[in-house]
Amino acid sequence: MRQTVAFMAPPLTRSWTRYPGRISAAPAPARSRFVRLCYKNWPFVSSGQTPVLDPSEARALLDSIDVSTHAGLRDRALIGLMVYSFARIGAALGMTVEDVYTQNRRLWVRLREKGGKRHAMPCHHNLEEYLTAYLDGADLRGDPKGPLFRTIGRGTNKLTRTALPQANAYAMIGRRAAAGIATKLGNHSFRATGITAYLKNGGTLEKAAAMANHASTRTTQLYDRRRDELSLDEVERIVI
Repeated sequence: MRQTVAFMAPPLTRSWTRYPGRISAAPAPARSRFVRLCYKNWPFVSSGQTPVLDPSEARALLDSIDVSTHAGLRDRALIGLMVYSFARIGAALGMTVEDVYTQNRRLWVRLREKGGKRHAMPCHHNLEEYLTAYLDGADLRGDPKGPLFRTIGRGTNKLTRTALPQANAYAMIGRRAAAGIATKLGNHSFRATGITAYLKNGGTLEKAAAMANHASTRTTQLYDRRRDELSLDEVERIVI
């Protein structure tokens, strides 16, 4: 995801420019530690550029999907998964049917994230409803090893056993959003929408990072778009 980063060099980094010869002559491990220390203390102010939906827009989009077809059930489940579990599109499309399972009387999802890491999340009650309707409506429970999200057979309106490619998922999102949402959405938009909604409702950045399986809260901050609302409020103060 693209990002914009604004920064000012802290006092620690001034030693690099003040004593370049000494630092350059230091052993490689010492230089590496110095760079890491500078990075750790750098006062980053970051913001992502991924388009984000207002919660009411996300709700309207999910409610607008016709779930009388396999495609509708699939699309609502996929978008709901990204919103409510903060799943990356690649991790969502890599799921198999058995990656949706029951534990302690609650539905859970198992995601395979970057680097092959497995990440399990309990389902929000809305997501549980969407996934259950999809699994039952498309009769997928009998194929636990098959892909969870699949293509639709040409002329059949039925699911195939071929995993849905990411390009097809992006095209689907564009079609669904065209029904009344002006924002140009991407595959990461729903992940960012879910994270922002969670934080606006009192969630903590640390727990959001754990739920999104981010190694650092700095990455999670790129998906936090609460600052956008603050900026809009301030712009409206310009009364002319």
